[in-house]
Amino acid sequence: MHHPGPPRFVAVGDEVELAPRDPDPAATYAWTVVAAPAASTATLGDEPVEYFHPDEPGRYVVALDAPDGRHELTVRAFPGGLAPTSEAPSYPRSGAAETTADEAAAGTSGDGGDGSGRTDEADETLADPDGGGRPRLALSATVTDDAVVVEADPQPHPDGTETAADLDVAVLFDDRDDLEREDVRIADGTVTIPLDAISDRARVHAVAVGRHGYSVPDAVDIRREVGGAVASGDGGEVTVHRPYDPPAWAEDSVIYEVYVRTFPGQGSDAAAAGGVFDAIRERLDYIEGLGVDTLWLTPVLATDDAPHGYNVTDFFSLAADLGTREEYERLIDAAHDRDMRVLFDLVCNHSARAHPYYQAAVSDPSSEYREWYEWRGPGEPETYFDWELIANFDFSHLPVRRHLLDAVDEWAPLVDGFRCDMAWAVPNAFWREVHDRLKARDSEFLLLDETIPYIPDFQAGLFDVHFDSTTYAALRRVGNGEPAEAVLDAVDDRARSGFPDHAGFMLYAENHDETRYLVECGRPAAEAALGALFTLPGAPMVYAGQEFGQRGKRDDLAWAHADEALRAHVRRLTALRDEVPALATAAALERVSYDVREGWDDRVVAFRRERAVTESDADADAATAETDAVVVVLNFGAEPATVAVDAAAGATDLLTGASVEAGDGIRVDSVVVLPAVSSGARR
Repeated sequence: MHHPGPPRFVAVGDEVELAPRDPDPAATYAWTVVAAPAASTATLGDEPVEYFHPDEPGRYVVALDAPDGRHELTVRAFPGGLAPTSEAPSYPRSGAAETTADEAAAGTSGDGGDGSGRTDEADETLADPDGGGRPRLALSATVTDDAVVVEADPQPHPDGTETAADLDVAVLFDDRDDLEREDVRIADGTVTIPLDAISDRARVHAVAVGRHGYSVPDAVDIRREVGGAVASGDGGEVTVHRPYDPPAWAEDSVIYEVYVRTFPGQGSDAAAAGGVFDAIRERLDYIEGLGVDTLWLTPVLATDDAPHGYNVTDFFSLAADLGTREEYERLIDAAHDRDMRVLFDLVCNHSARAHPYYQAAVSDPSSEYREWYEWRGPGEPETYFDWELIANFDFSHLPVRRHLLDAVDEWAPLVDGFRCDMAWAVPNAFWREVHDRLKARDSEFLLLDETIPYIPDFQAGLFDVHFDSTTYAALRRVGNGEPAEAVLDAVDDRARSGFPDHAGFMLYAENHDETRYLVECGRPAAEAALGALFTLPGAPMVYAGQEFGQRGKRDDLAWAHADEALRAHVRRLTALRDEVPALATAAALERVSYDVREGWDDRVVAFRRERAVTESDADADAATAETDAVVVVLNFGAEPATVAVDAAAGATDLLTGASVEAGDGIRVDSVVVLPAVSSGARR
């Protein structure tokens, strides 16, 4: 249906993009404000895509009249006083008249603040001197004999003086459901919904609200099978889903990025014959042997002459120089045969200027495609970074949204997820629609955003896993001499910026846009950086060639000149991460005390990882029990270090199986993983 989606939490002065879902460009759509705070004068225009600006705190209801009826959407506006503290800056909206390269690098959500906001203080009020910032929230739900009980777990900012008891919880019910608010009891952050009030679906959305703003929204989705009876105490036909959690498979995946045109390397017969897909398929056994379970292919669609593939000329055809549709599907099938998932690189912000629609728009001002693009001047399209070969789409034009949604529908059934290019440059409302559209078909489909720096609000029904650009930047700084503790600070910054604990992250040290880490930081630091990727919480990503010392970021891979020792290092890391429960993403991360007896103090960092022990672990074998907790020591220095770590419970490196005992400490060349005493056994 055309309903615009979930309710919105915003702040006074924020912009909320309103757009009909699954749009018919030939249809008529009309927006109106049907409820608003008494003092509000906020209005809406008569375009199919509108931008709503709440001007008073309180509850708004906007209505969309569409071919399938009237749809209402609730907007909860908080006062525009104190912005919630976030590591993410404010972003310019796509299509702004002037956009600097630095601003473009930061990015934009396009749905201006629709998920970040302010508290009840006046705009001119200074920030509270107690520090802190944006709170966080997670919802859980339990089905009882006669109700579904939804409980909120608000968490204050880790650096502030607020406590969970100081935070309020604001709740909204989804306008798409027929749940009546008067049938629901809300008290002290708990929502109780009688089972007989749920017909087929009830979605609950909430934020935590404190002195410094409000959290990223969280949601639970309660469903009853059509025609199902009232649930019994064991849950019956009523089930509860958490729609903003990443797919379980993605949280601990090992991702391998393939820059498709240079991956085969020089002399590849298949690639020379226009069979790049076949050449990649021939390397799948090798990739699987690295311990990889997820393949990210850079863009494969028809493109201009730029080899990276991000300048798309046809969103429904594959690039002829890569191979045929049959060969592409054969590659996907071969990956699936190896239990390897595949990510499609989805480009939505722009097309190539060589795209036929852009060519028509620029050559004829009266062309129907003129409205498909944003323009900064006559004959000059809007773009980012002063890129000369792309033109930004105008998402306020329904045919653009329809075209891109159709492209999503074309490619999603073949793959397991989308890596979303320049996610910050596409409106939030569009991504929400893509998220809901795909999850309705396959709840395990992955949406991975490229957003630098990351944006906490993208966790709320837009994307499942986020580029951890903060840890990437910290690894680069550490590789260039900054104290190694910065990598732990970077992981802590996830919570500081407002991400809830259930957010997913992709860890990386390099990709096709960056200088190879080994080239910039040297071989010893490169080994340590790989160690960080596989031992910190998140899904590690290896860029093809990183595992064997490739030096050019987009050159033909030098398969014949591989650094076999580095490749063996990667294989050990992937195997260890798969075998050791304490290295899973969900395992806790804790700083530990350590003393560098020999070597450079600031080149070393140590930390502890521990998985939560559950009742089902009673029957676990001894080997698993021994790896419930580990201590990781990383050395980014050029020389080995001797490090004493009290938290370690042994001197046998789990990564190599060798003893690393060295006098009054342990010897660390680049990465050491040691057994540790679990919290249950600590005195």
